Amino acid sequence: MSPAPITGVLRHWHGKPIDRVVLDYDGRHRRRIVLTGESGAQYLLDQAEAIHLRGGDGLQTDAGVVAVLAKPEPLIEVRAESPEALIRLAWHIGNRHLAAAIQANRILIRRDHVIAHMLEHQGASVREVEEAFDPEGGAYQDHSHDHGGHGHDH
Repeated sequence: MSPAPITGVLRHWHGKPIDRVVLDYDGRHRRRIVLTGESGAQYLLDQAEAIHLRGGDGLQTDAGVVAVLAKPEPLIEVRAESPEALIRLAWHIGNRHLAAAIQANRILIRRDHVIAHMLEHQGASVREVEEAFDPEGGAYQDHSHDHGGHGHDH
């Protein structure tokens, strides 16, 4: 049986899904992929350009909407003694072109012992956590721009 085609992506969707797909951060940035739902059913995502799905999005199919859930993954939680110190830590993280989920009192990044050590030397409190990772999209989010190669000839 062929995978059900996904006919649209619904951002910040709320409702009763027909199925759910649970994907880590890398699995939610795709152009074309067959996704398997918790029910075992398969769905074909086929876009003109790569898109980034977020936890809470919905995938429209002819049969209904499949909910996208962000899979917990190994991360580092970064905290600081003050908002100003957290901003400085965010600058150091951004200066290294690392994906980061920035919140009011913490930053989440992927686990990397070298980065954790550097942040601790900058005064951060770091601890390992397992949570969904939905980092900031960046300036090029609307253009599905991938910064993976670190090229800067925009």
